[in-house]
Amino acid sequence: MLLTVDAGNTNIALGLYSGKGEQAELVRDWRMRTDTRMTADEMSLTVRGLLGSFADSVTGISALSTVPAVLRELRVMLGRYYPDVPKVVVEPGVRTGVPLLVDNPKEVGADRLVNTLAAHHLHNVACVVVDFGTSTNVDAISAKGEFLGGAFAPGIEISVDALASRAAALRTVELVPPRSVIGKNTVECLQAGILYGFAGQVDGLVRRIAAELSSGGTEPVEVIATGGLAPLVLNESETITEHVPDLTLHGLRLVYERNIR
Repeated sequence: MLLTVDAGNTNIALGLYSGKGEQAELVRDWRMRTDTRMTADEMSLTVRGLLGSFADSVTGISALSTVPAVLRELRVMLGRYYPDVPKVVVEPGVRTGVPLLVDNPKEVGADRLVNTLAAHHLHNVACVVVDFGTSTNVDAISAKGEFLGGAFAPGIEISVDALASRAAALRTVELVPPRSVIGKNTVECLQAGILYGFAGQVDGLVRRIAAELSSGGTEPVEVIATGGLAPLVLNESETITEHVPDLTLHGLRLVYERNIR
């Protein structure tokens, strides 16, 4: 079985795949909190605990991290606890088949690269990927599978925490839809501003990016949402056409199959 590891700023997502190619199936997935102080030994113990009965069934590993400290410990963990298991860590030099049409390809995060590969594999048309994580990333992908760039915005949780810490009369609230867009109390006002505000922000960015991608509206554009916070905005967005929660894990599987025969 192939273990995929997506270590981001807030969470580490794990996925276990059986089979290869079009027959590949995501058997289980897990999420754990990212801790930049976690050692390789602690990481291994946590991963094996989550895998449970699947721990000894891992025959391949594909991983990435956008956090340098976590990436370092991830490499140590893979070398120390999985020395004989074929593995790929997504970094410059790893074959992905994704052309990077940006000013500085080295600046493109491994997660954005892998998402591009997965989106193009799922939809052989131009795509916009909206990744709701620590930051909200809106990335543009051409119909040829080229990464064209995108836009960053502060993530939902970061914005909520910043608002609560800087405004004395406001506080962190549960992120659920309020009774109305017009809030009748402080909690509902916050919920309306956060949920509908972020949905409007995403829709505005997506519409502008899609307009550039679609050549005046003559070509189809798929809008794919992913990331741990995507479910908060899905029902309020007018532009998202598909939710693929395991998009990055899917891309990691594709990268592994391109590099390990």
